[in-house]
Amino acid sequence: MTTLQNKTALVTGASRGIGRATALALADAGAHILVHYGRSKQEAESLVAAIQAKGGRADAISADLGTPDGASSLTKQVRSIIGDRLDVLVLNAGISKLARIEDHTIEDFDNLFATNVRGPFFVVQQLLPVLGEGSNIVVISSAVAHTVVGKPGLENPSILAYAATKGALETLVKNWAAILGPGGIRVNAVAPGVIDTDMSNFTKTEVGREAALGMQALKRLGKPEDVADVVAFAASDAARWITGASIPVDGGSKL
Repeated sequence: MTTLQNKTALVTGASRGIGRATALALADAGAHILVHYGRSKQEAESLVAAIQAKGGRADAISADLGTPDGASSLTKQVRSIIGDRLDVLVLNAGISKLARIEDHTIEDFDNLFATNVRGPFFVVQQLLPVLGEGSNIVVISSAVAHTVVGKPGLENPSILAYAATKGALETLVKNWAAILGPGGIRVNAVAPGVIDTDMSNFTKTEVGREAALGMQALKRLGKPEDVADVVAFAASDAARWITGASIPVDGGSKL
């Protein structure tokens, strides 16, 4: 059984979807959870209350990780709560964009990379003083870092810029794992496929649902909890000999 008793864990973008499910899974494993949110204050406070109602420990913290000072703001709040030790860092916060190539703007591109890549990079940089032997970083990547989804074409909308941010994150994962490994810090990515969340609007339509199921060996839509359980495993000592990996959680997509 996965256990994180007496551990501290920060989950970015924890108020909804995969982040929320991950925070709950880590709390169930015994960790003290720092629930980060950007704008969804009510949802974050609801999650904290839910964890506390089950006897767990949780605190909500807010920072916009898409801004230049977002990482430093987050770090100050984290350290004021946990002191000098963070055991688990889950980098989940992110944004997406579905559009044709010609409809992507420079602002769209910059916002995607600021939030999805720059933010995580500097969160890790600034939290290094509280990460040590036995700490774990888990990055929420995506199957789109490895495969092209949808119907490629100039006239078809795609998430190619978003996919590029996830590819960049997986490159960081390998480099972080190599750099931080000698200090006893493990770094892994978890790469979900189609998961039934608010961000996956296309799964709410019959056509979108059928397209998603058509890519998968397991014929159901993934749930946030399917991802959260793998994150909890990767963050625990049960995964002590795994680092620098990208773990697919996609129901056997595009086999």
